[in-house]
Amino acid sequence: MLKDLALDYNRSIPWIKKQIFEYEPIEKTHLPREVVSVCDATFYGKKKDKLGTLVFKDILTKEILMWKHVQSELTKDYKQLLQELLALGYIIKAIIIDGKRGLYKAFKDYPVQMCHFHQKKVIQRYITMRPRLKAGKDLQKIMYNLTSTTRTIFTKRLNEWYEKHKDFLAERTINHNTLKESFTHQKLVSTYKSLVTHLPYLFTYKNQKDIVIHNTTNAIDGGVFSPMKKLLKIHNGFTKSLKLKMVDDYLVSYKKK
Repeated sequence: MLKDLALDYNRSIPWIKKQIFEYEPIEKTHLPREVVSVCDATFYGKKKDKLGTLVFKDILTKEILMWKHVQSELTKDYKQLLQELLALGYIIKAIIIDGKRGLYKAFKDYPVQMCHFHQKKVIQRYITMRPRLKAGKDLQKIMYNLTSTTRTIFTKRLNEWYEKHKDFLAERTINHNTLKESFTHQKLVSTYKSLVTHLPYLFTYKNQKDIVIHNTTNAIDGGVFSPMKKLLKIHNGFTKSLKLKMVDDYLVSYKKK
């Protein structure tokens, strides 16, 4: 890459390196207004590097509003960026999240939408794409209609499912080594608990009819993070500081899609 740049600019490689290290991304300018924000964090590079970035994006204008480089995904960082946006004068109409624990409480003052894609992934992780048990198969059928149903109908079907399988879910097994008792079908129990926990936030996009809300975080996962990671992969040899500088430049000059 350095050789190519040196040829393009008819300069030496040391000169190219100097320009790269001295380059500073432009400052983000803000136009405070009403926004519907989708927020998420992504991580890149090697695990030991702990390189990650938390991003807030407005789905109405498709603008990156604010971001922060992080080493791990913590609720306090989400709260910090939210407070900074409010301090600048932004009015948050709704927030779309991937269901990270702690965010519902952090964003309790706003309509929150849980990403349908992530909810389906959680269920898939517990019962797989091809569940063997009858209870799992029945629950999978309910999940198929998540995006095309209403909260009332979905809740009714989930309650009916639970009543039908509650004795099965309540079965317990004793571990003969530890003598501890646990649910025999723990993954199914966890699946049900996940849906019950997220249920109040799965249909916000339909209930808040006066606000445009997406039912997934795709606007940031695919629209922002995927291209960013491809760019970073091309420049995999960059140092940690250069990678972060590249992310800053990418986000501040992000082209609306």
